[in-house]
Amino acid sequence: MAFPITAFLFISLLISTTHASESCKTSELSSDGLELSVLHMYGKCSPFSPPKHESWLDTVLNMAEKDPNRVNYLLTQKTVTAAPIASGQVLNIGNYIVRAKLGTPGQLMYMVMDTSNDAVWVPCSGCTGCSSTVFNPSLSTSFGSLDCKTTQCTQVRGLSCPTAAEASPCQFNQTYGGVDSSFSATLSQDSLNLGGVGVLSNLSFGCINSVSGHSVPPQGLLGLGRGSMSLVSQLQSLYSGVFSYCLPSFKSYYFSGSLKLGLSGQPKNIRTTPLLRNPRRPSLYYVNLTGISVGKVLVPVAPGLLDFDTTTGAGTIIDSGTVITRFKAPLYTALRDEFRKQVGKDISSLGAFDTCFLATNEDQFPVITLHFTGMDLKLPTENTLIHSSSGSLACLAMAAASSNAYSVLNVIANLQQQNFRILFDLTNSRLGISREICN
Repeated sequence: MAFPITAFLFISLLISTTHASESCKTSELSSDGLELSVLHMYGKCSPFSPPKHESWLDTVLNMAEKDPNRVNYLLTQKTVTAAPIASGQVLNIGNYIVRAKLGTPGQLMYMVMDTSNDAVWVPCSGCTGCSSTVFNPSLSTSFGSLDCKTTQCTQVRGLSCPTAAEASPCQFNQTYGGVDSSFSATLSQDSLNLGGVGVLSNLSFGCINSVSGHSVPPQGLLGLGRGSMSLVSQLQSLYSGVFSYCLPSFKSYYFSGSLKLGLSGQPKNIRTTPLLRNPRRPSLYYVNLTGISVGKVLVPVAPGLLDFDTTTGAGTIIDSGTVITRFKAPLYTALRDEFRKQVGKDISSLGAFDTCFLATNEDQFPVITLHFTGMDLKLPTENTLIHSSSGSLACLAMAAASSNAYSVLNVIANLQQQNFRILFDLTNSRLGISREICN
């Protein structure tokens, strides 16, 4: 039978105040690597506030309900000869941010961390349509614009360089997030300071000077994708294409995890699976998902739902910007139905979640296990269910991808990654996962 859900409009993602006296975590430098704080966009250490007049539940539901826009963006990341400086992604729901100092002296920016984007960019002073916090190039002694003849300029899309022989700034215009949104930018270079230490003296990034629409992260984007203009690629000589992150649970008061660059401090004994490169969507981090278990039952999977296909771009990716894991609709339905069967309770829905039920602290729930080549990932309850603050309502924190013809991706999202160390080793084409309390 159905049950009322209005009494449960506060889920356990509400922030605990147990650690209110603690200070926000700062970045630390090691001998051969760097650790940065990773903050949730609306955490207590973030300068951004949740939308006004929204409960925390509403905020989370709204983020999850915008996931289809995110997945549609991922599906547009097809083979290109150049990486965009700003993408077509709807980014105003950026979930995790890091502190970065750009320029000399460094200007503090809180930038969205995105593993599926090849760009680094910030709004610059004088920008129309941007937030009030912008990077001011005139205050940096190391800032410079790049001209049309530079190699970097050939690696951006949408540029409009003159045919004349004289050098001209690499300026470009693009639309994004729909036909009603656009931006203009200048490809620029400056020093990037992470943790207060000069790490990269010549970071190439987009200096945004005008924006229309509402899809721009307030203070910029730190792309960790696989393209030549991403932060990972530009730091290749320093950190050998190795980075990891640990995303904090939504329950954390400070929402502070960490991003580690380089080999130092990475887990030594970690289970790994091959990182796959799909030429159809070369920016994305593909892995080979071979099956899903609910409890002791291996979910039956129709042929093709888990296939890695370089022609269509199909497969499974790890993504930091999607909130809840999205599977192709038939795969999700099989998973959901087996989960409902084992839970054995009356089902209701709430927002993006179609499998909610009354639960008590004594209830035992089936463990969902994701099977990858060479590695199994057992998801703790906190990575599987979202609970009400009273613990009485629980929802399966997964959903089906859009059922259009282009839905060829399964996306392992950030809620399922929380309190795990996710290691990307691009040099050896491996992805590692180990349990870690990130908060």
